[in-house]
Amino acid sequence: MMPKVSEEAIAEYDAVAAGLESAGVVRGSMFGMPCLKTGKKVLAGMFGDAMTFKLPPEPREKALALPGVEAFDPGMGRPMKEWVVIPLTQSAVWPDYAAEALEYVAG
Repeated sequence: MMPKVSEEAIAEYDAVAAGLESAGVVRGSMFGMPCLKTGKKVLAGMFGDAMTFKLPPEPREKALALPGVEAFDPGMGRPMKEWVVIPLTQSAVWPDYAAEALEYVAG
């Protein structure tokens, strides 16, 4: 079952999405969750009240050092290697990691 998403998380997510629109990022869906894509590649998504980001090793390690951040496991029992999940409590960094993720997947 999908974790429920709060209005606050949706607002923060929308702000991240809007900030990337000029870079050609579009909204889509992955596993029934809202996600952000460039071309056919997914760079970020919502997971309950958190956002997930696909990151290269260095930013990923930096993100994992933040309180509450962990490797993203969509419920299949094994975390997705390049993905982290950053909780709403850390939403101030969402735009930064979204930009990192965009650079990574678009590169």
